[in-house]
Amino acid sequence: MQALSPGIKLTPSSIASSLSSTSACINILALTPKKITSRFSGSSFFLSATKSTGACRVTQAVELFPRLSPEIVVREAKLEDSWEVVDTHCSSFFPEYSFPLSILLRIDRLIGMLFVFYPPSGCKRTCLVAVDQNSVNNTLFRSSEELKIGSIHGASPLKKGYVTGILTVDTMAYFLPRKGPFRQRRSWIAYISNVAVREQFRRKGIAKKLVAKAEAQAKGWGCQAIALHCDLDNPIAKKLYESLGFKCIKVPEGATWPQPKTSPDMRFNFMMKLLRSSPVVADPNS
Repeated sequence: MQALSPGIKLTPSSIASSLSSTSACINILALTPKKITSRFSGSSFFLSATKSTGACRVTQAVELFPRLSPEIVVREAKLEDSWEVVDTHCSSFFPEYSFPLSILLRIDRLIGMLFVFYPPSGCKRTCLVAVDQNSVNNTLFRSSEELKIGSIHGASPLKKGYVTGILTVDTMAYFLPRKGPFRQRRSWIAYISNVAVREQFRRKGIAKKLVAKAEAQAKGWGCQAIALHCDLDNPIAKKLYESLGFKCIKVPEGATWPQPKTSPDMRFNFMMKLLRSSPVVADPNS
């Protein structure tokens, strides 16, 4: 996108020459300034017409034809993402909650979210977020000087909804069966939880990207497998995980394996996937 300085006057001939090298599919010469303004009023393209000359004055340089599908990037959550993460979680898992319960629920989850950044000693935990880059690029940010919590500096986004999906992965093994008489934690298994995608962004492969990123994170921690619980009444999610290589693990009869803390009548499939570690190349000098 070519940036134009504010205040430059454009005549129809100069507009035509500037668009001749692009694949624009609009005959801008056939539009009056009034039609141009109405045509782009729903986007961030702003034109102001001068009554005397009929020329258009560009007040903000933006992309004429934004992408129709979101450009998703998966990364680790930052402190300034906390409210967006909480909002995505609550709107996905508790859509029936209305005000004021919805606000109280989000505050409760926000407090819990802060503990994600401080896992217990010897454990790993991170929250992954799928971010809509198109939304972020059009977002105004406060200066990092305005947001200082402890030693964490960041930019606080002013636009809602830039986080499209979330996932938590850890090695705390809260919901994994313990081993031995001393109930030792299975630290070599990473655990996935809280997978959620905002409704308007579903069926776009975002959950797959989140799980793939979680697997890469688990490998970086040295884990040999990754596991999760999948709701028995959610066949779509089960099919998704199976397509990614997860297998259902049959719980031994009479065993009391831990499960996520949800409603008592909810049943789960315990699913696991072995992680293929990169082959170790022998050092010829060793």
